Amino acid sequence: MRKVILAILGVAFIAGAVLLGNYFIDKNQKPRPTFKKSVKTVFVKEVINEEVPIILTANGNLQAKNKIDVFSEVQGVLNAGYKAFKPGTKYNKGEILLSINSDEFNASLKSQKSNLFNLITSILPDIRLDYTSEFKKWETYLQNFDINKTIAKLPEFATDKEKYFISGRGILTAYYNVKNLEVRLYKHQIRAPFTGVLTEALVTPGTLIRSGQKLGEFIDTDIYEMEVSVSAEFADLLKVGNTVKLNNLNKSKNYKGKVIRVNGRIDQVSQTITAYIDVKHPDLKEGMFLEANLEAKSESDAIEISRKLLVDNSAVYTVKNDSVLTLSTIEPVYFGAEKVIVKGLENGDKILTQNLPGAFDGMIVKTESKK
Repeated sequence: MRKVILAILGVAFIAGAVLLGNYFIDKNQKPRPTFKKSVKTVFVKEVINEEVPIILTANGNLQAKNKIDVFSEVQGVLNAGYKAFKPGTKYNKGEILLSINSDEFNASLKSQKSNLFNLITSILPDIRLDYTSEFKKWETYLQNFDINKTIAKLPEFATDKEKYFISGRGILTAYYNVKNLEVRLYKHQIRAPFTGVLTEALVTPGTLIRSGQKLGEFIDTDIYEMEVSVSAEFADLLKVGNTVKLNNLNKSKNYKGKVIRVNGRIDQVSQTITAYIDVKHPDLKEGMFLEANLEAKSESDAIEISRKLLVDNSAVYTVKNDSVLTLSTIEPVYFGAEKVIVKGLENGDKILTQNLPGAFDGMIVKTESKK
């Protein structure tokens, strides 16, 4: 019995010691800190609805609007010109690009002219007898006939009888043979159809040129054309005459162009429609890569914001009473690469300028205007 009483007293002593120790430990500990709930600061800007242009962005390469491949229609040896037929050489409109030796052809032409002269001479006695009133004009034609100049047009026929007589003697056939050779002789010289620059030269002086051979490429450097592809969903927005802002890849230079044509067919594979833009500037070169911003149309009572501010593509956060974050429903009109045009916000509403992580409807915030 004595042992049981001693065991109970021992347990009671240990329990008392533990309780006493915990009392002194809690008394010496520092009080736990209390945390205050923080309010986040957000940057806002005031909504001002206005007319916002819808800008379609596309890329493309410049091509000279006026460009020709130079081909030869005749055969002969290429003569040396007073300007070197080399890439980069500039020519004014009407200047000779190439001259092909035509000595042999010219001799053949003079032979045909001489034949025509002889035929007309042989019929003069008959004209004097049978067509006395028409003799003077044929005589004058022979007097003015110059074998070294372009042949003049034959005199007009006064009657059908005269026409049949002249034609029966082979004069009309000889005349048109000469005119045909004169046209061929003119093709031995290739002239610039417009002021421009030679961009490709495939022959050099002394080269034997064959009919149908490509000789080079010639472009007009005053005006360029750029082909761009735009998504088919905006086909109804593209209009001929719309102004286009262009810039180079690093956006260091800006240019101004205009839509001149819009293709009437949508590409079945890419589902895009092609627009063609005219642009002029001294700094432009064929083959340059430019970015085009096409102004398709304008939306009234709208505002342009960052796409990052959208919530489920149907709402944005606004701040009411300068302290309460509110989810406001909006109507997206056009999505760009980084921006979106929306409607549905009232003038004076305060909208976030940056995305706020963890935001929720009814959240208390502190506002600061974005400068």
